[in-house]
Amino acid sequence: MGGGRIPGLREKTMTSRLEAIFHVRADAASIEGRAQAIAVEQSVEMPLAAIEDSHVLSDIVGRVEGIEDLCDGSFAVRIGLAVATIGDDAGQLLNMLFGNTSLHADVVLHDVTLPPALLASFGGPRHGMAGLRRRVGAMGRALTCSALKPQGMSAAQLGDLFARFARGGLDYIKDDHGLADQAYSPFAERVAACARASRMVAAETGHATRYIPSLSGDLNRMRRHISLARDEGIDTVMLAPMIAGVANLQALVTEFSDVSFVAHPALGGASRIAPELLIGKLFSLFGADAVVFPTYGGRFGYTPESCRRLAENARAQNALPIPAGGMTLARVPEILDFYGPDTMLLIGGSLLEAKENLTSETAAFTRAVARHAYA
Repeated sequence: MGGGRIPGLREKTMTSRLEAIFHVRADAASIEGRAQAIAVEQSVEMPLAAIEDSHVLSDIVGRVEGIEDLCDGSFAVRIGLAVATIGDDAGQLLNMLFGNTSLHADVVLHDVTLPPALLASFGGPRHGMAGLRRRVGAMGRALTCSALKPQGMSAAQLGDLFARFARGGLDYIKDDHGLADQAYSPFAERVAACARASRMVAAETGHATRYIPSLSGDLNRMRRHISLARDEGIDTVMLAPMIAGVANLQALVTEFSDVSFVAHPALGGASRIAPELLIGKLFSLFGADAVVFPTYGGRFGYTPESCRRLAENARAQNALPIPAGGMTLARVPEILDFYGPDTMLLIGGSLLEAKENLTSETAAFTRAVARHAYA
């Protein structure tokens, strides 16, 4: 027997269940069979008649908890899945929620309700909204951000671009998510150039704009890159969990507890998981302090309702929502009225179109956000 075991803990874990909600396209005659098939596929993935262990049948096999007609040719199916099949592994949670069923074109993973013990095991953001605010001294307003682009520029050119943005008073400037460790702008050189620019402009203006470099590569490379960034005084980084791996995000958050992590949505639309769940709820559950997502009315097709739920899901776990994707200066009042002050606005290409007037256009952006400050 293991020392320190809490009486009843294993039994509670073995019988505890999360509830996954799927939207399934089906007719009324077939939906019960489809729901049961999903419950089995996402738990034991074999004919129930072949299972002889009564514990597996009672505690591990998924259960259909409810079916609701959505009156649009689809049904909301609630499936209870055993927490014991997950442990505290972010990748395994995604696997048990949607691993095999994601291969069926008629199913979307819409939401999940997690029991408190499972929520606690992942930990969520380590710094969250308050930490990101403290780092830039922005306590009474929304935060501001832009992005270094396009790809193909040298590290020195990106450092110069950083300085021009920073003189406009931005809180954060992130890498474009396509910037990695390319020969024309190696990660170490880019980080050094942008860190120098940040220090230089802070000395000129008294306002310190924080740099968010983008991580890429395998886990060991990302670890090295975080260490390089920390050596330059950088305490916030970005990665795309669906490319880097959600388990790797979880590992980095645990290992680098002094660093804040921003999650980028790249590849997030490839798996038919509702964005308000994947980006808003799960990325923050796995440790992201902030989540970037395409806002409504931009160059992506998210609806206002989906964006609102996504932002609310992120904030519910203390992560900062960052609406982006086709944002413009003219939309700042509208976007802030929609999302409220616990938001970071990210305008990239629209500011870059100002070219030689980039700094003044960026300053207009930061002033517009400041006008919506709250008491």
